[in-house]
Amino acid sequence: MCTEIEAKLKVDSLEEIECKLAELGAEFLVEQLQTDYFFDDVNSTLTKTDRCLRLRKQTVYKNESFCLTYKGAKQKSNFKRRQEIEFEIKDADSVRKLLSALGYEEVLVVEKKRRLWQLGDCEVDLDELPLLGDFVEIEGPDEEKIVTVQKSLELTDLPHITESYASLVAKKQIVNSK
Repeated sequence: MCTEIEAKLKVDSLEEIECKLAELGAEFLVEQLQTDYFFDDVNSTLTKTDRCLRLRKQTVYKNESFCLTYKGAKQKSNFKRRQEIEFEIKDADSVRKLLSALGYEEVLVVEKKRRLWQLGDCEVDLDELPLLGDFVEIEGPDEEKIVTVQKSLELTDLPHITESYASLVAKKQIVNSK
């Protein structure tokens, strides 16, 4: 069982963070356009139990790849910590058909532009979401290493956001529809 551990931080400017990453000698990995398709059953069983089933399309230089991810409920922590099972798939249409046959339907789509960096043992994701703004996600093997990267990026004054982008987007859509 894999556990995802990350700090998600809302920031005003990704440009400043990118400059700081370069100063610190971080390695730029890739820029991606990610489209996340979230699935649930008619009773919203996954959403109600703080779990998710996501099909992600990643586009890098016009090349597309897909992965299917299950995320368990968030564990009690100052960080976003949850079980994660993820694997690459080759045939997204067949996966959609399988999910539909199992009673899951697409309930939400979230798009973001992501720039991935590696700093020490942590991956630092710089995310731009049309409805939400700019975020930094620092994912690492443990909380101590994440805190070290957060300090080196001078982001310790920012609160950790434990909600998923899907949850934040869904709330924003409800507010915008009123």
